[in-house]
Amino acid sequence: MSPNVWREFRVVGVEDGGFSRKLQGRGIQKALFVCVLLRGKWINDFQADMITVDGLDATEKLTSMLRRWSFDAVMLAGVSFAGFNLVDPTIVFEEFRKPVIVISRTKPNNIAVKNALRRHFEDWRIRWSVFEKLGSVYEVVSMPTEPPVYVEVVGAELDWASRLIRAASVCCRVPEPVRAARLVARGLTRML
Repeated sequence: MSPNVWREFRVVGVEDGGFSRKLQGRGIQKALFVCVLLRGKWINDFQADMITVDGLDATEKLTSMLRRWSFDAVMLAGVSFAGFNLVDPTIVFEEFRKPVIVISRTKPNNIAVKNALRRHFEDWRIRWSVFEKLGSVYEVVSMPTEPPVYVEVVGAELDWASRLIRAASVCCRVPEPVRAARLVARGLTRML
């Protein structure tokens, strides 16, 4: 994808804000969940909601936020948010018919994830099914001088997703939609 096409492309980045110690100290087991809509490298809009730590409401909250926008693709900062509250990229793709790209800074260790799910959740099979649907993990070099990011793609070819990732990686190896969502989520979480 050329930089000119990227200027008009609308990509949603999704990230959580981590756990707020202030909220947990008040017995609230929630985390901030943020979507940022970029057109090219400019933030057009953002939305935030709260999701349950280790809950099962992240996919529903994400699809609810996405219904308010017109967009071309979604980039998730992994599939686990607020602990093991999972976004199911296949559900997001099926509802919106837009590619979903899962970006990880480190190589996912699905064996360790499955073991953790088995140890800590009675409904581990439901949660594990999200990982089973994803398919292969690929390395994508987003910037020539940086280490790769690890990518899973739903609803598009790897070549297309790789070109989008490279075009969207402006400041560092993490594509701008995910980086912007992380900055907004972490900044807002500090304010809670």
